Amino acid sequence: MILLRRLLGDVLRERRRDQGRTLREVSSAARVSLGYLSEVERGQKEASSELLGSICEALDVPLSEVLREVSDNLALAESVAEPAVLGHGAVPIVAPAPTGTLHVTNVAA
Repeated sequence: MILLRRLLGDVLRERRRDQGRTLREVSSAARVSLGYLSEVERGQKEASSELLGSICEALDVPLSEVLREVSDNLALAESVAEPAVLGHGAVPIVAPAPTGTLHVTNVAA
């Protein structure tokens, strides 16, 4: 199962690291404990909308932008997980072969 809190934490951590900031700096600016922010980033805690707003403000990133990135990552994760969910149905997967040509594999075998 895909956990929204894990995807959200990944995006927040990536944004923080892209800025070269520490957990301590962001937790202080967001007025949240360092331990709690760490748990949010690792997907171990569900953050409230107020807390997300504070973290995004501390990162100087719009909440809508973070949520859009989470949504995109969720859609990608769902599309990758979908063949496994379909189970026994024939699902062709197109992947580049080592020669650079396309190779089609039937996963319903």
